[in-house]
Amino acid sequence: MSFYDTLQAETAPDRQAFLSIPLIQTAMQKGASRQLYVDFLTQAYHHVKHTFPLLAFASARTHDETYQDALVEYMEEERGHEKWILDDIRAFGGDVEAVRCGTPGQACQIMVGYTYYAIEWISPYAMLGSVHVLEGMSTMLADKAADAIQRSLAPPDESGFSYLRSHGALDIQHVAFFKSLVDEISAEARPVIISTSKIIYRLYGDIFRELSLRHPGLRDAA
Repeated sequence: MSFYDTLQAETAPDRQAFLSIPLIQTAMQKGASRQLYVDFLTQAYHHVKHTFPLLAFASARTHDETYQDALVEYMEEERGHEKWILDDIRAFGGDVEAVRCGTPGQACQIMVGYTYYAIEWISPYAMLGSVHVLEGMSTMLADKAADAIQRSLAPPDESGFSYLRSHGALDIQHVAFFKSLVDEISAEARPVIISTSKIIYRLYGDIFRELSLRHPGLRDAA
């Protein structure tokens, strides 16, 4: 069994717990209100803007040149994606400057903060746990979520969905790259990737649990 397959198997319960969050179930089936969608995009902005710095931070903390090269490739792909989110927020009437200058929810702050901590104090390979969860869930959910939300909001055009639409397709390529990368990672680093993935599934899920508290009307699954 490849390490990627092992990672998938070891984190399957954590992934299922994430996918079972009622708000996610409801949004995938019924879509979302404009307020909920903008709130989701706001939290996404505040963690996506850290993707490039986190990749750079991990690159600076490792002496593994193959891993560094992979991180640099990720950096080239990920830079500026938070700007797409701001464009989507603007398309749905959100206050872009308030989002840019604002503070994310506690769950988002904790997830981002833990990732910095794990890279610095546990291992730079911890970044791969974050990548595994965020890109994996994007590949699985982004296009379906965009379809459901678009049906529920019935906007006049495709504007407002660039982040979800682009990441649904883009992250399929990234997951293939990720699989080839982690299969070459040393055995010593692999437990860190698994344990970080498990933690990030929980912390990322907490962002949606927190959203559900602010939008109780969409808390229950259909």
